[in-house]
Amino acid sequence: MSEPLLLTTTRDGVTTLTMNMPARLNGWTAKMMMALRGGLGQAAADDATKVVILTGADPYYCAGVNLGAAFKPAHPRTLRDYIAKENAALFNLFIDFPKPILIAVNGPALGASVTSAVLCDAIIASEKASFSTPFGELGVTPEGCSSKTFPALLGQQTADRILRDEGWKPTAQEALDIGLIHRVVPHEQLMDAAHEMATAWIASGRTRTYPAGLSPDDLHAINAEESQALANAFLSTRFLKGRFQFFWRKNKRQTALMFLTLWTTRPVWSLFL
Repeated sequence: MSEPLLLTTTRDGVTTLTMNMPARLNGWTAKMMMALRGGLGQAAADDATKVVILTGADPYYCAGVNLGAAFKPAHPRTLRDYIAKENAALFNLFIDFPKPILIAVNGPALGASVTSAVLCDAIIASEKASFSTPFGELGVTPEGCSSKTFPALLGQQTADRILRDEGWKPTAQEALDIGLIHRVVPHEQLMDAAHEMATAWIASGRTRTYPAGLSPDDLHAINAEESQALANAFLSTRFLKGRFQFFWRKNKRQTALMFLTLWTTRPVWSLFL
């Protein structure tokens, strides 16, 4: 039997959820997202769980959302609405989680796995971690409330370096220096240090906190607005062409041809969006 996609352990009031799909870099496929929803839902309802740690099976923390799987054969208007709905639901999963949640980044983190981590209470990282949000490279708009949280936490210039301009990918130490994360430890000490932080939170009676003084209502509104903008960007000429070229290079012909069809027929169907 194959191992579960999400490993769960509870000790000292701390539930650790480990994304366990290392062969696919713990990417957020539909199955992984279903496992995460289930794991977080159980932890929220479990009275014995006071704090959650979310981490990944080495070598990656998470490669982000599986963009190819986000596109299904459908009318473009239906597709746009589906993308907006699913994107909003992904980040609301973190916004709505009622207990303190600590992200333990054990390796590279990409895209939505970075922006969702910032929505949590704190981020502790291995020295092997890095943080990439390639929205500018992809030709899409920021998500996960990062259009507001990153400038508030990092300053507009640094936020633009990461989210838009050069697509800067800070290392763990660089992320600590700019205030994106809260602590860096040697790789082999990550989970012990995370558990120590989590139990200290329990001892202090810590409750759920949110970034930059924003409330859950604020974050829901930002998430909804960003999700609509992202859905429109996903149907742009630049994005569709780029995804076709990416999947063609990866020899994923069926997915590539789907993006090619959307790209080449866009002048027609865009009239009806």
